[in-house]
Amino acid sequence: MGSLSSEDDQARFASVVLPHLADAYALARWLTGDRADAEDVVQEACLRALRGIGGFAGVNARAWLLTIVRHAAYTWLGKNRSASLLVVDDLEAVERQQASGASAFRQEPQTPEAALIASADARRLEAAIAELPVPFRETLVLRDVQGLDYREIAEVTKVPIGTVMSRLARARRRLMQRLAEDEEKAGS
Repeated sequence: MGSLSSEDDQARFASVVLPHLADAYALARWLTGDRADAEDVVQEACLRALRGIGGFAGVNARAWLLTIVRHAAYTWLGKNRSASLLVVDDLEAVERQQASGASAFRQEPQTPEAALIASADARRLEAAIAELPVPFRETLVLRDVQGLDYREIAEVTKVPIGTVMSRLARARRRLMQRLAEDEEKAGS
């Protein structure tokens, strides 16, 4: 078949995409809920990124790649399962990322909500996040796991910043309600 792109494109791909592969995989993992499926999505996203590298404007490589991953994930999910089956399968990667200093991405001090979320055990948190509607889950993951700012999330999801802010607020509120209900059940 020959090469898909020039050596310049391949070098550009390496410098633009490779530093963000772990984030790409983490997002795919949250959207598909499965390690192998996430690998398929990231592989497809990398092919799309290589084909489209000439069109990369050079502004925000991470947001550009996560946008491609998001589109690849939705394409994959549309072909392979119904939206009702979307679940989150793994929080260990998130916890490792947070433990390794991903909180440096955060621009604000830890909120009471973030403290409660951090104190919830992984299984309860995973279940609560999995129950969120996809747009809320996606926004929450891009902000609180991936550390993107509102403008970057708006760019990735192609919605206005106001929509990002309201989705994030609603996602956090639903998550807090669910975790609080779990606390009450555990305490009774």
